[in-house]
Amino acid sequence: MNGYTKLHCGFVLSLALLMMAPVVVGQTATVGGSAAAFARAQHLRRGINLSEWFAQVWDQRGYTREHFETWTTAEDIALIKSMGFDHVRLSVNPAPIFPGGGSQEEYFTSLDAAVKMILDHGLAVVIDIHPESDFKARLSDDGFVERFTNFWRQLAQHYSSWDAERVFFEIINEPEVHDRYRGLGIEVKLAGAIRESAPGHTIIAAGAKWSADDELVFMEPLADANVIYNFHYYEPHTFTHQGATWGSPWWIWVKGLGYPSNVENANRVAADVPDELGKLAVVHYGRDNWDAARIEADVNQVAEWAARRHLVVTCNEFGAYRRYAAPEDRARWISDVRTALEKHGMGWTMWDYSGSFGVVTKTGGLATADAVTVKALGLKTPAK
Repeated sequence: MNGYTKLHCGFVLSLALLMMAPVVVGQTATVGGSAAAFARAQHLRRGINLSEWFAQVWDQRGYTREHFETWTTAEDIALIKSMGFDHVRLSVNPAPIFPGGGSQEEYFTSLDAAVKMILDHGLAVVIDIHPESDFKARLSDDGFVERFTNFWRQLAQHYSSWDAERVFFEIINEPEVHDRYRGLGIEVKLAGAIRESAPGHTIIAAGAKWSADDELVFMEPLADANVIYNFHYYEPHTFTHQGATWGSPWWIWVKGLGYPSNVENANRVAADVPDELGKLAVVHYGRDNWDAARIEADVNQVAEWAARRHLVVTCNEFGAYRRYAAPEDRARWISDVRTALEKHGMGWTMWDYSGSFGVVTKTGGLATADAVTVKALGLKTPAK
């Protein structure tokens, strides 16, 4: 075949794979998700993200055994369990254990110890491959996709003998593939590699860009029934990321924005935003009626997409930056999102445990639960 014929046939085959109705195991649904996916989703009802431990490490010690053993401890995992969470999402940066990236043996020793510690406390664990943006940008190269596929094949093999009921494999956190069709093709390939190495484990998949809800509803099911689908929810970013030093450059100027949105508050905040686009975004926020009903309308769209396809969906990131939002407004937003998800039977995982979106604060390595946030999550602050 000539190059055009090969490309055309490959494209048609990719579309056929993407649109193929998945094979179903068990009797939970006639099409869509398998019995295992529906049953295991019950272990992912109320969760918390463990960030800056095996990914996004800002600790000067870097990805070292000392950091791994002290950043999150058995006391932290016990606190998570006592607050009423049933699972954690463990972010793992693949770069340090990517071929040529560093000492795989030391990293895996620490990662195994962390996963075992979580399981020993009666919690399920999502192994979330959580690369930095420069890693994700390289997925535009087919050769790098092949290397990433081999990485997942080896990682899944490593954990294939671990408890399939409580250990989940998340393909990639917040992909940044702007071509949705390419993104879906990459996800199909990675999911296939995981399935080769770990036939019994449940995979977690998301949309092609930032794990957004609108990216998820663009998808059709993968040709694998044992998959849980996932999205992240931070809408509206104008509120949830106010004061943040990353993302949109004007977020840094937004402080004291309330929730639910109202015109008077938004106009006051907008007056202190020098960036014209940012000022307009804040004014729009005030007029866009952001409240519980607006959030539920977004979640409804995902729920309807999943119901039509008989799929399991979770939201494994949602949260609000806590530095500049009023605690009561932040708690109200968290409660409204959590309530909307639970109304549709969706499990959730808040971002995050002890970072800038956290459910606890840490001083000298000791964690203290934030009672306001814990209550917003429908959980109970443990007695001291």
